[in-house]
Amino acid sequence: MPELLQFLFSGLTVGAVYALVALGFTIIYNASDVVNFAQGEFVMLGGMITVFTYAAGLPLPLAALVAIVVTSGIGVALNKLAIEPARGAPVVSLIIITIGASIFLRGAAQVLFGKQIHRFPAFSGDAPLRIGGATILPQSLWVIAGGLAVFVALYLFFTRTLTGKAVLATSNNRLAAQLVGINTNWVMTLSFGLSAAIGALAGVLATPITNTAYDIGIAVALKGFAAAMLGGMGNPKGALVGGLLLGIIEAMTAGYISSQYKDAAAFVIILLVLFAMPQGLFGAKQTERV
Repeated sequence: MPELLQFLFSGLTVGAVYALVALGFTIIYNASDVVNFAQGEFVMLGGMITVFTYAAGLPLPLAALVAIVVTSGIGVALNKLAIEPARGAPVVSLIIITIGASIFLRGAAQVLFGKQIHRFPAFSGDAPLRIGGATILPQSLWVIAGGLAVFVALYLFFTRTLTGKAVLATSNNRLAAQLVGINTNWVMTLSFGLSAAIGALAGVLATPITNTAYDIGIAVALKGFAAAMLGGMGNPKGALVGGLLLGIIEAMTAGYISSQYKDAAAFVIILLVLFAMPQGLFGAKQTERV
C-alpha cells in the first residue's frame, strides 16, 4: 500500500503540471480553435526567468511574479506580432506559426540562459512529508494546489463572467461576435496573455522539483496537448482530469513495469480512449448539418 501511494503522489505531481499546460492550451483553443504549440516554451520561460531573477537578488516570490508577468507579455507579443497579422489564414497555418514561435523561443533561451540545467529553492523547504507510509515533497503540494486553483479560476471565468463568455463566442463564430460588439482582437490578446501566464506558473511551481533547461518545452507541450486531447480539447474540466490521469498512468507504468515504457503506455491508453471517444472524456459531441 505505501508503494502504491508513493506512485500516486508522484503521478499527481507530474499530472498537475500537465494539467496546467493543458489548461493553457484550452484558453487559446476556446478563443480561436488554434492549438498553440509554443505553450511548452512558456513553461520553460517561467522557470528560467525565475532562476535568473532570483540569482540577481530578487526575493523568490517577486522573482516568480516577474517571470509570470514577463512571460505573459511574451505571449501577448506572440499574438500581436505573429498571430494577429495572419488572421484569416487557415487554422493549420496558424498552428505552424506557433511551432515556429516555439523554435524561436527555444533558440533565444539557449542563447540567453545557456544549455545548463537550472533550479531554484523549493517554496517550503525540501523536507518530505510522510503520509500513509509514503512521502511527498511540500513543493508537490504547491504544484497540485496550483493546478486546482487555476482550474477553478478558469471554470468560473468561462461560466460566470462576460469576458469568458466573449472568449467562447469568439471561438464559435468570430464574425457574429464582432457584430454584437465583442472586440475579438482584445479577446485574442487576453487569451494569449492568460495562457502564457498559466504556462509560466507551471514552470515556477515545477522547477524546484524537475529542474529546467532551454529544451524542456517540447516534451512538456506534447504531454500537455495529450492531456487536453484525452480530457476533451477546450474543456477546463477535461484538461484537469486528463493531466492528472496522464501523470498517474506514467507513474504507475514506471513503478510497476519500467520507466522506459511510461511514455508509450500513456500514449497508447490515450489513443484507445480517443478511438472510442474522439471528442475525449469530457468533450462535447458535435453534429454537422448538411
